[in-house]
Amino acid sequence: MKMQVPVYNSNGEIIEQIEIRDDVFGVPFNEAVVHQAVVRQLANRRQGTADTKTRGEVSGSGRKLFPQKHTGRARRGDIRSPLLRGGGVAFGPHPRSYRQDMPKKMRRLALKCVLSAKASSGALQIIDKFQFDRPRTKTMADILVALGVDTSAVIASAEVDRNLVKSARNLPGVKTMPAPQLNVADLLSHKKLIMTLDAVRKVEELWG
Repeated sequence: MKMQVPVYNSNGEIIEQIEIRDDVFGVPFNEAVVHQAVVRQLANRRQGTADTKTRGEVSGSGRKLFPQKHTGRARRGDIRSPLLRGGGVAFGPHPRSYRQDMPKKMRRLALKCVLSAKASSGALQIIDKFQFDRPRTKTMADILVALGVDTSAVIASAEVDRNLVKSARNLPGVKTMPAPQLNVADLLSHKKLIMTLDAVRKVEELWG
């Protein structure tokens, strides 16, 4: 099964209607799988290099500060106690890996769920192609205005297009990437998805 969607040119005019595959852009939304995919992706971005020193690692004497009794003061051990300024940290973070695994089929399903949600809600717009002889931010901004995009957007091309990347990188809320690098977290954090016609076919070839 396939669904019909319009294709725009750089002036925002509809030039044709194309069919896109339901097994990529018509998948029912699975909230649990999408949530797991987002949590996994954000966790895998973490470096896990935060570190604190315990009372055994900070510098300082291990001598008891004053006698246990008969001083009228609270009991106190050495100066490296977590209760004292400059002492060790109790239960602080230490280097660790935050990586999570997820089966490939579930990762693909999560991505197709988000792509389908964009398509069904009208947040997916397909443009025939971007033509840039040289990087030009104003031209990219004019194209977005012509398409009616006034919010955050992901722009996907079939291959890496350096002129496209440089033309869009200074626009706030706009992110460019090749179609094979589309991911759940970026799609959910941007309201619009703009794809070239070649990028749509690339996605269908990869995940259909």
